[in-house]
Amino acid sequence: MTTAAAVKPVDALKAIFRKCPVTGLKVDRTAENLIKFNAVVAVVCLLVGVLAAIGLVLTRWQAVHLLPAHLYYRFLTAHGLNMLIFFILFFEMAILYFAGPVLLNSRLPLPKMGWVAFVLMVVGMLMVNVMVFAGKADVLFTSYPPLRADPIYYLGVILFAVGAILVTTHFFMALVVAKREKTYTGSMPLVTFGGLTAAIIAAISLIHGAATYIPTFLWSLGLIEIDPQVYRLLFWALGHSTQQINVSAMVAIWYFLGAVTVGGVVLNEKISRLAFVLYILFISMASAHHLLVDPGFGPAWKVWNTSYAMYLAVLASMIHGFTVPAGIEMGQRLRGFTKGRFEWLRKAPWGDPGFSGLVLSLVIFGFLGGITGVTIGTEQINIIAHNTLRIPGHFHTTVVGGTALSFMAVTYYVLPLIFRKRVSFWKLAQIQPYLFGVGIVVMSMSMIFMGIFGMPRRHWDSSFAGAPFPVEFHPVVQVFQATFGIGGLLAATAVLIFVLIAVTSVFFGKRLEEADLKNPNLMGVPQGVLKLPPQAHEGAHVAAVHVAGARGTVILVGIFLACFALYFFTNWKILSFLWKVG
Repeated sequence: MTTAAAVKPVDALKAIFRKCPVTGLKVDRTAENLIKFNAVVAVVCLLVGVLAAIGLVLTRWQAVHLLPAHLYYRFLTAHGLNMLIFFILFFEMAILYFAGPVLLNSRLPLPKMGWVAFVLMVVGMLMVNVMVFAGKADVLFTSYPPLRADPIYYLGVILFAVGAILVTTHFFMALVVAKREKTYTGSMPLVTFGGLTAAIIAAISLIHGAATYIPTFLWSLGLIEIDPQVYRLLFWALGHSTQQINVSAMVAIWYFLGAVTVGGVVLNEKISRLAFVLYILFISMASAHHLLVDPGFGPAWKVWNTSYAMYLAVLASMIHGFTVPAGIEMGQRLRGFTKGRFEWLRKAPWGDPGFSGLVLSLVIFGFLGGITGVTIGTEQINIIAHNTLRIPGHFHTTVVGGTALSFMAVTYYVLPLIFRKRVSFWKLAQIQPYLFGVGIVVMSMSMIFMGIFGMPRRHWDSSFAGAPFPVEFHPVVQVFQATFGIGGLLAATAVLIFVLIAVTSVFFGKRLEEADLKNPNLMGVPQGVLKLPPQAHEGAHVAAVHVAGARGTVILVGIFLACFALYFFTNWKILSFLWKVG
């Protein structure tokens, strides 16, 4: 009797958890399944979004001009929703389940709640896509009134948001359970803290989403009237803040990938946590840069939000932009790469798509997205940039080149650690981040330069055929249109390769057994899984590395600041050509 009674709790624990042979973490099986299902749907949405993107690239490339006007705007709506909302948020729900129950060795508090939330999000996503492709919601990502979609479209958005709110609530509950049941010691892991930041911003954003879409749903039914100016204000408290959910999740992934690929060191936990808190406090205010051309807001409000408030939010990203590469440098130095300032960089595992994707995401987000974002967030420059291709050029470097690439990079670790599958087409996987990175940089920079020459955003026909007056651009714009098309197709090809790898690995890939991990040359498994680097954060040897400092990173940051100053000065010089002061 006593023996049987003692066995039952052990069997019950085995039913709830499995132990990861790589990290040693206890993995709640329901949380693991929710990670899998959310990640799979995210990849499906990514596929829909990239197919729409190919049509858009071949239309904005004026020499090809593939789609008629009505299909262009339909594809633009589908692309924005599936990429910016559905792909990103489904993946972030998977991140919350990983950063909460899995990293904290905790159980999932309400498993049924997780499945209800997932179903709501899927149903909402399907309703929105059906309405868009049926031609009943050609309202673009922003859906500004007086553009009006079918009520089912708005209802789908609301259902999707409710599901996301439930997942966020579930994450908070998981943190409470882990704390009460003492499933981890010390302070909350930094990756989990990053997830917490994303969840808090998500809660704030989704409250604004309810204030935006519930009245809009009633308006679409003809029951009430809404003020377009109020809609725009509330929408960007949702629309831009949700992109900061992405930033928080992306930075958390940077810390995670730095740890599992090269044993990255966290320089200072308090500073990194403070940077995450700055996102929460100030990032919603920075959304004002979308409203600087609106006459309904006063200059004092615009100046405050686009200067002091935005700079504090940018400070957070600049902190992470130093601590993440510095942590990678110190991790590499702990592994013995100590010669000179850049041996740690030269001998990094560049053949590991998790590592290369991490570094490319960091560089593209910081150098291109960060510099262009702060510049166009300046009130005076924003006025000449806002309705040009500079804006989508900017956010393709942040959300796509930064966030999406980091999600792809971490997938190469999710496949063996969560799905327990070897990565299919391993040689393709090794080049995929580079292919995507080059493509998105060429495409985005082409958009930014076209925007500088005045090319409008969201416009189907850059030749303005049939306009009552001629519209001409500098001849170099045609060159940038070609490089935009080539870069866009290159990036889209890389995304299709990623989808092929992910789908094949999940559904047809070779099972990764624990015995396989003993083979250091096993194909299809990242080096950080085959041999997890030591996770050292304290001790005499770590202190010695701290004393030596991140000398290589300091040089790289200096280059970044020089590029920042040069681009900022150039934009003010361009502005001076338009606003003569004498």
